[in-house]
Amino acid sequence: MPFKKVKNWAWESYWIIGGLFSWLIVPPIAAWITIPGFADIISAASFDVLTITFIMGLIWGIGGLTYGLGVRYLGMSLGNSVILGFCSAFGALVPPIYYSIIPTVGKISFIHMISNPGGQLVLLGVVICLTGIAVSGKAGMMKEKELTAEASKVSVEEFSLVKGLIIAVISGILSAFFNYGIEAGKPMALVANEAWKAINPNQGEFLFQNNVTYIILLWGGLTTNLIWCTILNYRNKTFGDYTNKKTPLLNNYFFAALAGTVWFMQFFFYGMGESKLGNGASSWILHMSTIILTANMWGLYNKEWKGVSKKTFRTFVIGISVILLSVAIVGIGNSLDKF
Repeated sequence: MPFKKVKNWAWESYWIIGGLFSWLIVPPIAAWITIPGFADIISAASFDVLTITFIMGLIWGIGGLTYGLGVRYLGMSLGNSVILGFCSAFGALVPPIYYSIIPTVGKISFIHMISNPGGQLVLLGVVICLTGIAVSGKAGMMKEKELTAEASKVSVEEFSLVKGLIIAVISGILSAFFNYGIEAGKPMALVANEAWKAINPNQGEFLFQNNVTYIILLWGGLTTNLIWCTILNYRNKTFGDYTNKKTPLLNNYFFAALAGTVWFMQFFFYGMGESKLGNGASSWILHMSTIILTANMWGLYNKEWKGVSKKTFRTFVIGISVILLSVAIVGIGNSLDKF
């Protein structure tokens, strides 16, 4: 939402300014505040851990780029529902499937999930979540049929269903690599966790252990986005945005920086929850579903569904309600036992 306050800048200009804060500036500050000696943990990590984590970030960065385009063409409500829906499914289910093929101590496998009530309920919640996302997508298609091109542009300035859906599907699949990056960088997080537990015995797991992983993971995302945005700045001749005094420069830098900082905070808090729940299907699906719901509330606030029929709006509400139901089911499944 802060990006909407940026005036007369090209997309690539405000996107990369926000990215510099979310991927380069804020993560090490967060790690410095919460993890003593985080730089030593990174320097002591193996080459394989650092490389794989960085590569996962690179791939996720492509998903992040296409996320911005997906929301640009579909709007906040529909764009987030489709993108984060695919991200939810792939991010939640691929790691357990991987650990079924390559068993790892302390990791939850897909086979383990389907063999006990708690895991089965979590998987049911994932299916219900995807159903809710499909219903939300149906509402978006109904909206396109009902509104004229002019009315669509009023609610979403560059609305394009086909282009937006293609981009959104790609974005959703690639964005799930953030979750794989957390898994790849887990050895660094475990070092931070054990160091904290040695100083604070019998106090559970370290809430901020993932902040050290984010630094390497987000460097990967920064690399992809910086390269692409630089290309766009050159192609569109928009390098001048950063110094154009005809635009509200201070305002634009502030809101782009705010957007980037707020964006990082979602994973800051996700990392805290993951330290208690584990990076399994339940924590990832809860995280993604919350973002979908929040985005849809903002979509309502921005009147993205203004002018649609009652049937279309009712379909939209049903989709959101089903997603809410899935969140509750996943929560119950996770609480049944430590499956």
